[in-house]
Amino acid sequence: MSTPKPYTAVRMDGIAPFHVMAILAQAQALEAAGRDIIHLEIGEPDFATPEPIIEAGIAALRAGHTHYTGALGLPALREAISDFYASRWQAMVDPARVVVTPGASGALLLALGLLAGPGDEVLMADPGYPCNRHFARFCDARAVTVPVDAASGFQFTLELIQRHATPATRAVLIASPSNPTGTRISPDELARIHHWCAAQGVALIVDEIYLALTYDGTEHSAARWDDVFVINSFSKYFLMTGWRLGWLAAPAWAMPALERLAQNLFLAASTPAQHAALAAFSPATLSELEARKAELRARRDFLLPALRERGFAIPVTPQGAFYLYADCSRFTLDSHAFVSHLLDHADVAVTHGIDFGHHNAARHVRFAYTQPLPRLAEALTRIEGFLQA
Repeated sequence: MSTPKPYTAVRMDGIAPFHVMAILAQAQALEAAGRDIIHLEIGEPDFATPEPIIEAGIAALRAGHTHYTGALGLPALREAISDFYASRWQAMVDPARVVVTPGASGALLLALGLLAGPGDEVLMADPGYPCNRHFARFCDARAVTVPVDAASGFQFTLELIQRHATPATRAVLIASPSNPTGTRISPDELARIHHWCAAQGVALIVDEIYLALTYDGTEHSAARWDDVFVINSFSKYFLMTGWRLGWLAAPAWAMPALERLAQNLFLAASTPAQHAALAAFSPATLSELEARKAELRARRDFLLPALRERGFAIPVTPQGAFYLYADCSRFTLDSHAFVSHLLDHADVAVTHGIDFGHHNAARHVRFAYTQPLPRLAEALTRIEGFLQA
């Protein structure tokens, strides 16, 4: 007789896996069999962490900085983040309003843990980063995913928010530039949304993980308002994905509760990673990061027209991040099967749209231009051969 299994929480029924991880596993299995796979599926730059950050991390370990910091983070790092807002984005953020977190995911978990609970609703765009809706579900809140398309640059408008808001709406979540589309919201539209949220008593959460990877237009941070929850990370622009370090800039009134949550959820972010991140703001590091940013822009400018020429519809030029969200309906109405066949027959790994929501997901794939230009050129050759086969 089999032993009965314990019951699992109902919330787990609404938390889907990262489908891209299955693609990655399939790609790695093919590599293990000797195939040359071009990885355009994972949202992680191919560049190494800059040397000054690595050296600072090693020095921290040798100096014995291996004990807990306070739950809000290393004071010197909170100061450095505050200074970065002032110097780069002309936004005055008191260090006392900064929480250093285990990745941007830790920051989002804190924000939603504070703001959303059973019966509450969080508005977010579809397509969007999958963790956003799953974190809302984890908090027993409801993610209200609002379809967006090229007409709004795949971003929220105030009119869309007003159309979908209800008395249960507790927060609006915006990502700019976004994953998977790479598009950004205009400063004027964000200001309109901010004004509405403030008037309605609805929290505004802005994911700025890719803000420093904006290629077109001026970078505008929502941290210029002190009542917004602003999420950022050392992963993407600062090239520290595996270090697992992010931050949340929050309103002053929220800090005592956020500190309690941080103490209980993760105690503190990694101490060696925090000391290493102090070097992320040095002139030498920033110079290297800007050079890497220029490389990413060159990759976008190479891959975008080439995919369009081959029949992929990308109606809005992404202004940032390192993704191209492409309509593949000229070739298929089943992007899941398309991605699998592309990997099997052309050795190119991309992500299908179902990871990012439901709105026209089966018509879209995401290309992450996280490989050098020669590899992107080879990927295009393989894709073209696959499409013509």
